[in-house]
Parts: sequence; structure tokens; C-alpha cells
Amino acid sequence: MPHSFHIPVMGLAYTIDTPIKVARFGINSVISIVQDTLIEKMRSYYYPQIGEPYQAISNKEDDYRAKRITDYLNLVNRIVNDQIEKLKDQDFEPGSDICKYFEMLPDGSDLKNIFYEMQSLANAEDKQQLQNWLREQIRPGSIDVNIMTKLDKNNHDQQGQAIEDGSDAVAALRGYVQSNLSNSSIVLSAGMNPRLFSYMEKRSEFDADSYGEFEKKIVIKVSDYRSALIQGKMLAKKGLWVSEFRIESGLNCGGHAFATDGFLIGPILEDFKTKREELTSTLFAAYNESLKAKGKTPFEKPHTIKITVQGGIGTEAEDRLLREHYGVDGTGWGTPFLLVPEATTVDDHTLLLLSQAKESDVILSKKSPLGVRFHYLKGTTAETERLNRIEKGKPGSPCTEKFLVNNTEFGPEPICTASRTYQKKKIEQLKSLALPDDEYNRQLNDVLDKECLCVGLSNAAVKKYEVKPFKGLSGINICPGPNIAYFSEVVSLQKMVDHIYGRVNILPGNNRPHMFIKELMIYVDYWKELVAEAKEAIDNKKKSYIENFHHNLLEGIAHYRTLTDKINSEVTTLKDKLHEGLITAETQLEETFRKFMEKTMVPA
Repeated sequence: MPHSFHIPVMGLAYTIDTPIKVARFGINSVISIVQDTLIEKMRSYYYPQIGEPYQAISNKEDDYRAKRITDYLNLVNRIVNDQIEKLKDQDFEPGSDICKYFEMLPDGSDLKNIFYEMQSLANAEDKQQLQNWLREQIRPGSIDVNIMTKLDKNNHDQQGQAIEDGSDAVAALRGYVQSNLSNSSIVLSAGMNPRLFSYMEKRSEFDADSYGEFEKKIVIKVSDYRSALIQGKMLAKKGLWVSEFRIESGLNCGGHAFATDGFLIGPILEDFKTKREELTSTLFAAYNESLKAKGKTPFEKPHTIKITVQGGIGTEAEDRLLREHYGVDGTGWGTPFLLVPEATTVDDHTLLLLSQAKESDVILSKKSPLGVRFHYLKGTTAETERLNRIEKGKPGSPCTEKFLVNNTEFGPEPICTASRTYQKKKIEQLKSLALPDDEYNRQLNDVLDKECLCVGLSNAAVKKYEVKPFKGLSGINICPGPNIAYFSEVVSLQKMVDHIYGRVNILPGNNRPHMFIKELMIYVDYWKELVAEAKEAIDNKKKSYIENFHHNLLEGIAHYRTLTDKINSEVTTLKDKLHEGLITAETQLEETFRKFMEKTMVPA
């Protein structure tokens, strides 16, 4: 692909139409397809935009979820292809999209060099020939989709029976595979889902052709090498090839944060670097065996496996280190693109909040109904809406979408912990327990803190495009990574791409820590929370976990000490900041660990 970076999925609304904005410039991006109600609203917006009638797909129709997703992806694909044809027809004039396409390419790329050569030609005929050749080289960025595998509740027919292959994630996957997207990927996140994997096995769309090429590729988002090996083998044994492992920082990322046991991104990437051939050969052996068992022709050599990384990247030097030292094939830049209206869909109020955000405004919260830590920007309209409901004595949200229903505490029918139904029952339960005031208030705050994400993460598009609103909730919440605290300028797409490639610098001042140090300090704070929650009579399993976490963080610090000469070594001040960050983290770790060991020491 033309670029070394992609734009990952962000929330539900924020990249819902990003391919329409950036694919014509050769930039890959990812759409979340979990929220089919939002997708239906986007259909209602984009059909009139292209001069065609919008025909609603009712939730009364059979397999409506898959149908909505298929049609929307086909619509996006058609819009992008039309854009590409129009772009190719443009004259090479300053400011045109066709010039931007080549200007945004990485410096030193062959296409960009030929573009500049074309501009310098004096002979009109030679110039026209080279222009025609350049037009033929233009390729759109891929339209990729994301499914969070854990969001897979069963759906039932009118008789109350679970619909076969009708669960949320499986239906979303069907919507994708039935679309006409090509050279596209399905990005699976949040771990294993055997039911989803089994459905994928049935679909020929994920099979390689005789040349070993894929029309639709599988990408797995992972936190470490072990996760990649386990999930990759599970799929390989089904005859499914993983074309890319997308490594994401456990805590220095946007959205839901899945903390590793203290394993930092640097050592994780080193693991992939040293074991990359082993990973490929292991998966290829299982894959070929499966093909043989199915009566299919095995391949002589493995298909390509890409390794990419995302989470907290903010400078060209960081991006270059990841690609050159760790050998990754590409990087994901997410949070900074929230400040690029030409790339993402953010309403004006939330855009202002993002541009003004400081470190203290982005918290690793417990607001997600899934019970997973969740990065959250304070001061949003959804937060105001939630607090107003509490003040009026009506805590909790109306639960219209039900994608996050997973709690069976009050009966067999799962409900969402952000819902009005759950919070009312839970508060009544807490009142009946006669808890001490401090403990009651702590548990009450945990209950009241939960927010609706199904609608809150969708409403930015609803407001931006003035489509039919969701019932009962108009507030918007957003889940940027901690990196947003260091980006404050709302910029054009071209300027952001120039920043990624080091042609300009949009970071104000010099107060941003290196991505490795930022992640390390978030992990240190997370670990200190674990220590603070530990009781004196802590069980051995919990104590061992805290000790191992501490050990892994120290191993990460040692790894980074060996890297300081490779991290933009020409900038002495940056090397000094890295050293300082490592010393600060190690000092905090050792001081907290000493107190922890004293508190939990069993007397002789």
C-alpha cells in the first residue's frame, strides 16, 4: 500500500465513514460494524448525498443486521471507487486531490519521486505521458472493518429460540463477507470467540486463490506473542490464514484497555521480532494440514503475515523506531486523527474538548458496562446527561441498543450495567446490605459511573449529519488515548500526514513523554492501584500476580535502557528525558513494592 500507517477503528461513530474521507488518498482505515442502528442512520445520510433514494432496512426483516452492514459497505465502496475515478480525471494542478495523493506519500517513495520528476518536465508530450502513467498507479486505501468478538449476544426468533448464526458478531461478520469489498480485511479484537471462528470456517470468502492471494483477509488484534500464537493456531487448524497481527498497547491506547501482566510494548515487539519465523512456520504447518484434511490443495510456501503496531505513537521518530528497530510492517495512528475533520467524524463541541484536553482530562475509567477499563474524556455531554439523571433521582440509561447486555446478577436474562433497570435493582440491593458508609458510597459510585456506550459513542455522527436521533439519549462520549493531551491543533489531513512522516511538527512545546515512557508510567499507576487495593491478608495467588507484574515492569525498564541509543540518538535532550523517565518509574516501583512487601509479610 502507498502508506506505512493506517487509521484504526475509533469508537463507533468516529471512523464510521473514514474511508469515504481518506481512501482516495491511498490511506487504509477501519469501520466498526457492531452498531447496525448507526449504520442504518449512515445509509439514510449517504444515499441522498449521492443522489439516490434511501430505502430503509427495517429491524423486522430477516437477517436485517447483516443486510444493513452489507449494503452500507457496498455503498461506501461505491463512493470510494467513484472518487478514485474522478481523482484520476483531474488535472495536476496545485491543491487538487490528485496532487495531494502524491504529495502525501512518504518521502523517498518511487511514486513520489516520479511525481516530482513529472512536475519538472518542460516537454508537454513527455509530461502528459508521465501523468497518464501516474494516474494508472493510483490505488485506494483499503476499507477494513472491525468486530469486537466479545459483543456476541444471542438473538431470538418470535418463538424465543436462538437464531442459528444469528448472534451479533456472527451476523456482523456475515454482513461483511457478503459485501463486494475486495482487498479488504476483517479486524477481530478483544480475544477469542470459538462460535465466530467456526462460522468463518464455513465461508469461502476467506480462502486464498491459487496464487495465494486473498479477497478478504483476517487481521487479529493482539496484546502479546502468546495471544497471537494461540489465536493464529486456532484459526489455522480451521484452514484460515491470519494475514496480519495488529499489536496494540495494553493501556496506552484509546477505547477499552486490556492490561497485560506488566508486559510493555517494547519487549512484546522484541518477542515478535525474534520469533517471527517460528510463528509463520508453526501456523503454516497447521494451516496446510487443515487444507489437506478438507481435501483442498495445500500451498508450497506460507502466505504473507504482517506485523503492525498501534497505541500512543505521536512522532515520526517513534514511528521510525518501531519500523526500523522492531521490523514492524506498519503502524496505526488513531487518537491524533480525532483532530482531523477531513478524516474522522467528531461533532464541534467534542472536537473543542479534544483540542483543549490535558493529561488530567483523560482517565482510565471504569465507565464501560463490560467491566473492562476504558479510556474516557471528561466533560462530555454524555457525562452531563448522566449526572443530570442522577440528580433527578433517575440514574441509569434507557437501554435501546442492547449490545452490551452481559450481567445476569438479577435473573437469567442479561441486562446492561449502565441501564436504568440494572442500576435501580443494584441500588436497592446495596441499601439492603447495611454496609458501612464508606463502602456503600464506593460501591454506589461504581454503579452510577457506568455510561451507555452503544449510543454515546454513536451520537457524534448523529449530531454531525443531523440524522434521526436515538431514543432517550442525546449525549456524546468519546474514548481517546492519553496521547490526545499532547495534540491541540485541529489540522488538515495533509498536515497530519506530513507530521507522521516528519515533514512538519504539530506538537506544541516539548512536554510530551516518549510513547514508551508514557505507557510505562500508565502501567506503574495501574500497578500501584492493584497494590493499594491489596489487603494485608492477601492470598498467595493475588500476591504472586502483583509480584510478577512488578517483575515484568522491571524487565521492560531494562529492555528500554538498552534502546536509548537507538531512539532518535541525534537529539540529546530526548535521550536525557528517556533516562529520567526510566529512573522515575523505577523509583516509584521500588518504593511501592517495598511498602507492599512490608504490609503483606507473614511474621516468622
